[in-house]
Amino acid sequence: MRPRILFVEDEASIAEPFANALRRDGFEPVLARTAREALDRAEHQPPDLVLLDLGLPDGDGRDVARELRRGSDVPIVMLTARGTETDRVVGLELGADDYVVKPFSGAEVIARIRAVLRRTGLRRDERPTGTIVVRDLEVDLDARRARLAGGELELSRKEFDLLARLARDAGRVVRREDLMADVWDANWFGSTKTLDVHVGWLRGKLGPGWIETVRGVGFRFAGDE
Repeated sequence: MRPRILFVEDEASIAEPFANALRRDGFEPVLARTAREALDRAEHQPPDLVLLDLGLPDGDGRDVARELRRGSDVPIVMLTARGTETDRVVGLELGADDYVVKPFSGAEVIARIRAVLRRTGLRRDERPTGTIVVRDLEVDLDARRARLAGGELELSRKEFDLLARLARDAGRVVRREDLMADVWDANWFGSTKTLDVHVGWLRGKLGPGWIETVRGVGFRFAGDE
Protein backbone atom coordinates (compact mmCIF):
# COMPACT_ATOMS: atom_id res chain seq x y z
CA MET A 1 0.00 0.00 0.00
CA ARG A 2 1.27 3.46 -0.90
CA PRO A 3 1.12 5.82 2.11
CA ARG A 4 -1.48 8.50 1.36
CA ILE A 5 -0.20 12.06 1.85
CA LEU A 6 -2.72 14.88 2.06
CA PHE A 7 -0.77 17.86 0.68
CA VAL A 8 -2.46 21.15 1.57
CA GLU A 9 -0.91 23.90 -0.56
CA ASP A 10 -2.56 26.64 -2.63
CA GLU A 11 0.44 27.57 -4.81
CA ALA A 12 0.27 25.47 -7.98
CA SER A 13 3.98 26.07 -8.65
CA ILE A 14 4.73 24.16 -5.43
CA ALA A 15 1.80 21.76 -5.15
CA GLU A 16 1.93 20.04 -8.51
CA PRO A 17 5.71 19.45 -8.84
CA PHE A 18 5.98 18.20 -5.27
CA ALA A 19 2.93 15.97 -5.67
CA ASN A 20 4.71 14.41 -8.65
CA ALA A 21 7.85 13.96 -6.52
CA LEU A 22 5.78 12.23 -3.83
CA ARG A 23 4.27 9.95 -6.46
CA ARG A 24 7.71 9.03 -7.82
CA ASP A 25 8.89 8.18 -4.29
CA GLY A 26 6.10 5.70 -3.68
CA PHE A 27 3.44 7.87 -2.02
CA GLU A 28 -0.17 8.55 -3.00
CA PRO A 29 -0.57 12.37 -2.95
CA VAL A 30 -3.98 13.93 -2.43
CA LEU A 31 -4.01 17.68 -3.12
CA ALA A 32 -6.10 20.30 -1.33
CA ARG A 33 -5.81 24.03 -2.02
CA THR A 34 -7.99 25.46 0.75
CA ALA A 35 -8.68 24.82 4.43
CA ARG A 36 -12.23 23.68 3.66
CA GLU A 37 -11.04 21.29 0.96
CA ALA A 38 -8.34 19.92 3.29
CA LEU A 39 -10.86 19.00 5.99
CA ASP A 40 -13.20 17.47 3.42
CA ARG A 41 -10.39 15.39 1.90
CA ALA A 42 -9.22 14.28 5.35
CA GLU A 43 -12.73 13.04 6.15
CA HIS A 44 -13.42 11.21 2.89
CA GLN A 45 -9.87 10.07 2.02
CA PRO A 46 -8.20 9.51 5.40
CA PRO A 47 -4.48 10.18 4.96
CA ASP A 48 -1.48 8.51 6.55
CA LEU A 49 0.16 11.94 6.93
CA VAL A 50 -0.81 15.58 6.31
CA LEU A 51 1.70 18.01 4.78
CA LEU A 52 0.08 21.31 5.72
CA ASP A 53 0.88 24.81 4.48
CA LEU A 54 -0.07 27.46 7.05
CA GLY A 55 -0.88 30.24 4.56
CA LEU A 56 -4.16 29.28 2.87
CA PRO A 57 -6.55 31.51 0.91
CA ASP A 58 -9.56 30.85 3.14
CA GLY A 59 -7.89 30.62 6.54
CA ASP A 60 -4.88 29.72 8.63
CA GLY A 61 -3.44 26.22 8.37
CA ARG A 62 -3.18 26.18 12.16
CA ASP A 63 -6.98 26.15 12.31
CA VAL A 64 -6.91 23.12 10.03
CA ALA A 65 -4.45 21.44 12.42
CA ARG A 66 -6.72 22.21 15.38
CA GLU A 67 -9.72 20.72 13.60
CA LEU A 68 -7.80 17.60 12.55
CA ARG A 69 -6.61 17.07 16.09
CA ARG A 70 -10.17 17.08 17.46
CA GLY A 71 -10.75 13.60 16.11
CA SER A 72 -7.51 12.21 14.73
CA ASP A 73 -3.88 11.59 15.62
CA VAL A 74 -2.80 11.57 11.95
CA PRO A 75 0.82 12.81 11.69
CA ILE A 76 1.09 16.45 10.57
CA VAL A 77 4.13 18.11 9.00
CA MET A 78 3.68 21.88 8.83
CA LEU A 79 5.04 23.82 5.87
CA THR A 80 5.45 27.59 6.13
CA ALA A 81 7.48 30.63 5.24
CA ARG A 82 7.58 31.54 8.93
CA GLY A 83 10.55 30.05 10.69
CA THR A 84 10.99 31.58 14.14
CA GLU A 85 11.25 29.33 17.17
CA THR A 86 7.98 30.78 18.50
CA ASP A 87 6.19 29.74 15.30
CA ARG A 88 7.64 26.23 15.60
CA VAL A 89 6.56 25.92 19.23
CA VAL A 90 3.02 27.09 18.40
CA GLY A 91 2.83 24.63 15.52
CA LEU A 92 4.07 21.77 17.66
CA GLU A 93 1.70 22.71 20.47
CA LEU A 94 -1.16 22.30 17.99
CA GLY A 95 -0.05 18.74 17.43
CA ALA A 96 2.37 18.94 14.51
CA ASP A 97 5.02 16.22 14.31
CA ASP A 98 7.51 18.27 12.32
CA TYR A 99 7.93 21.76 10.87
CA VAL A 100 9.53 22.65 7.52
CA VAL A 101 10.37 26.21 6.45
CA LYS A 102 10.11 27.42 2.83
CA PRO A 103 12.04 27.37 0.58
CA PHE A 104 12.61 23.67 1.14
CA SER A 105 14.40 20.81 -0.53
CA GLY A 106 11.99 18.20 -1.85
CA ALA A 107 14.38 15.41 -0.89
CA GLU A 108 14.60 16.75 2.68
CA VAL A 109 10.82 16.96 3.08
CA ILE A 110 10.35 13.43 1.75
CA ALA A 111 13.02 12.20 4.18
CA ARG A 112 11.19 13.95 7.02
CA ILE A 113 7.88 12.42 5.92
CA ARG A 114 9.44 8.95 5.98
CA ALA A 115 10.96 9.61 9.42
CA VAL A 116 7.65 10.82 10.86
CA LEU A 117 5.77 7.84 9.43
CA ARG A 118 8.37 5.46 10.90
CA ARG A 119 8.30 7.19 14.25
CA THR A 120 4.54 7.41 14.59
CA GLY A 121 4.13 3.84 13.38
CA LEU A 122 6.49 2.59 16.07
CA ARG A 123 4.74 4.64 18.72
CA ARG A 124 1.36 3.20 17.80
CA ASP A 125 2.75 -0.33 18.07
CA GLU A 126 4.56 0.34 21.35
CA ARG A 127 2.03 2.68 22.99
CA PRO A 128 1.30 1.72 26.63
CA THR A 129 -2.29 0.88 27.51
CA GLY A 130 -4.44 1.04 30.62
CA THR A 131 -5.08 3.81 33.14
CA ILE A 132 -2.53 5.56 35.37
CA VAL A 133 -3.89 6.87 38.68
CA VAL A 134 -1.91 9.35 40.77
CA ARG A 135 -3.83 10.79 43.72
CA ASP A 136 -6.99 12.31 42.19
CA LEU A 137 -5.62 12.29 38.64
CA GLU A 138 -6.62 9.59 36.14
CA VAL A 139 -4.80 9.24 32.83
CA ASP A 140 -6.63 6.90 30.44
CA LEU A 141 -3.97 5.86 27.90
CA ASP A 142 -6.39 4.02 25.63
CA ALA A 143 -8.94 6.83 25.32
CA ARG A 144 -6.21 9.51 25.59
CA ARG A 145 -8.20 11.40 28.23
CA ALA A 146 -7.20 12.78 31.61
CA ARG A 147 -9.43 13.67 34.56
CA LEU A 148 -8.42 15.65 37.64
CA ALA A 149 -10.70 15.54 40.69
CA GLY A 150 -13.48 14.28 38.42
CA GLY A 151 -13.14 17.06 35.83
CA GLU A 152 -11.75 16.43 32.36
CA LEU A 153 -8.54 18.22 31.39
CA GLU A 154 -8.41 19.88 27.96
CA LEU A 155 -4.99 18.81 26.70
CA SER A 156 -3.25 19.02 23.36
CA ARG A 157 -1.73 15.83 22.00
CA LYS A 158 1.77 16.72 23.19
CA GLU A 159 0.50 17.84 26.60
CA PHE A 160 -1.24 14.49 27.01
CA ASP A 161 1.87 12.58 25.91
CA LEU A 162 4.01 14.58 28.33
CA LEU A 163 1.55 14.06 31.20
CA ALA A 164 1.37 10.32 30.51
CA ARG A 165 5.16 10.01 30.40
CA LEU A 166 5.64 11.89 33.67
CA ALA A 167 2.76 10.13 35.44
CA ARG A 168 4.12 6.74 34.39
CA ASP A 169 7.17 7.43 36.59
CA ALA A 170 5.39 9.40 39.30
CA GLY A 171 7.67 10.08 42.25
CA ARG A 172 10.84 9.57 40.21
CA VAL A 173 12.95 12.08 38.29
CA VAL A 174 12.59 11.83 34.51
CA ARG A 175 15.56 13.30 32.65
CA ARG A 176 15.01 16.04 30.09
CA GLU A 177 16.71 13.92 27.44
CA ASP A 178 14.32 11.02 28.06
CA LEU A 179 11.28 13.28 27.87
CA MET A 180 12.45 14.78 24.59
CA ALA A 181 13.17 11.34 23.12
CA ASP A 182 9.90 9.77 24.29
CA VAL A 183 7.47 12.65 23.71
CA TRP A 184 9.11 14.29 20.70
CA ASP A 185 11.93 12.42 18.98
CA ALA A 186 15.38 11.10 19.75
CA ASN A 187 16.58 13.11 16.73
CA TRP A 188 14.70 16.31 17.66
CA PHE A 189 15.85 19.17 15.41
CA GLY A 190 15.00 22.11 17.69
CA SER A 191 16.01 23.33 21.11
CA THR A 192 14.68 21.83 24.33
CA LYS A 193 12.87 25.11 25.11
CA THR A 194 9.73 23.52 23.69
CA LEU A 195 9.84 21.05 26.62
CA ASP A 196 9.87 23.93 29.13
CA VAL A 197 7.00 25.62 27.28
CA HIS A 198 4.89 22.47 27.37
CA VAL A 199 5.71 21.83 31.05
CA GLY A 200 4.58 25.39 31.76
CA TRP A 201 1.29 24.87 29.92
CA LEU A 202 0.75 21.55 31.70
CA ARG A 203 1.42 23.12 35.11
CA GLY A 204 -1.17 25.78 34.31
CA LYS A 205 -3.81 23.12 33.68
CA LEU A 206 -2.91 20.81 36.57
CA GLY A 207 -2.35 23.52 39.18
CA PRO A 208 0.51 23.82 41.68
CA GLY A 209 2.29 20.91 43.31
CA TRP A 210 2.20 18.41 40.45
CA ILE A 211 5.43 18.91 38.50
CA GLU A 212 8.68 19.64 40.31
CA THR A 213 11.75 20.89 38.43
CA VAL A 214 14.97 19.13 39.38
CA ARG A 215 17.52 21.67 38.23
CA GLY A 216 20.03 20.38 35.71
CA VAL A 217 18.36 16.97 35.49
CA GLY A 218 14.69 16.99 34.59
CA PHE A 219 11.25 16.84 36.24
CA ARG A 220 9.56 14.83 38.96
CA PHE A 221 5.81 14.21 38.87
CA ALA A 222 3.93 14.18 42.18
CA GLY A 223 3.83 10.72 43.68
CA ASP A 224 1.21 9.24 45.98
CA GLU A 225 1.17 10.88 49.36
